[in-house]
Amino acid sequence: MINRVLIRLKIIQIVYAYYQNGSKNLDSAEKELFFSLSKAYDLYNYLLMLMIALTNYAQKRIDAAKAKLAPTAEELYPNMKFVENKFISQLEVNKQLLEFSANQKRTWTNDEDFVKGLYEKIIGSDIYKEYMASSDDSYEADRELWRKLYKTFVFNDEALDALLEDQSLYWNDDKEIVDTFVLKTIKRFEEKKGANQELLPEFKDDEDQEFARRLFRRTILNCDYYRHLISENTRNWDLDRVAFMDVVIMQCALAEILSFPNIPVSVSLNEYVDIAKVYSTVKSGSFVNGTLDGIVNQLKKEGKLTKN
Repeated sequence: MINRVLIRLKIIQIVYAYYQNGSKNLDSAEKELFFSLSKAYDLYNYLLMLMIALTNYAQKRIDAAKAKLAPTAEELYPNMKFVENKFISQLEVNKQLLEFSANQKRTWTNDEDFVKGLYEKIIGSDIYKEYMASSDDSYEADRELWRKLYKTFVFNDEALDALLEDQSLYWNDDKEIVDTFVLKTIKRFEEKKGANQELLPEFKDDEDQEFARRLFRRTILNCDYYRHLISENTRNWDLDRVAFMDVVIMQCALAEILSFPNIPVSVSLNEYVDIAKVYSTVKSGSFVNGTLDGIVNQLKKEGKLTKN
């Protein structure tokens, strides 16, 4: 699940903190990096559990309505399609998700007010109404409902973002990326796999894990050389006047460009320029792009960089 986009972002955050806190303990910082990545995986599981929490809340509402002294016919015989959704029934018994829940002891129980508010938005939507009125009771239709609901109501929910930020500082910048993995997981579910349906692994393979470790260490250990290159290509600027986040981003970019021969230069440049646009100053994207481009051209002329 943890892809290289997220790995790069986490490394930049940890490298920035490494210099800011002044401890300069490389091993501790590396442990912090992998702990931070593991928290992103926790968020992935937690957001999967949110869909179950919403369904359970809907069942709770139905039970409360039936328990009234004088329930209406509609309350006594409600449309059960939403709470009996086949995709959610499968997700609820998923072995990996149950194991996560047991080990982390993390639930949405303490955030019922948020769950209630989100549920109210859902049942007021055309997506929900069309689903409840449809005669299609297939597994595929049930799964598609949750893909649409997640994309519409969970993807860009400011209240949810604030709630998650309060629960973990590590989740501040993770949700946008993790959301894409939740949607990918929903699409991958197959009814025949039942409780054994595999969730996305924390790392795709050992290579990505090693990529994270190697990129982080090269960024720190070769700092002087990378900053020398940056300084040479920003001669109109005193390096101390360059936004420190820009320096860290370019330092990480150079570590990747020079340490991973199989990653095209254009891929690395695009990734770090995109990060600069989002996480640094307004002009950082063009500044980082121009500076790195100059360094790459210089290294190629000197024969120190041969890949395209």
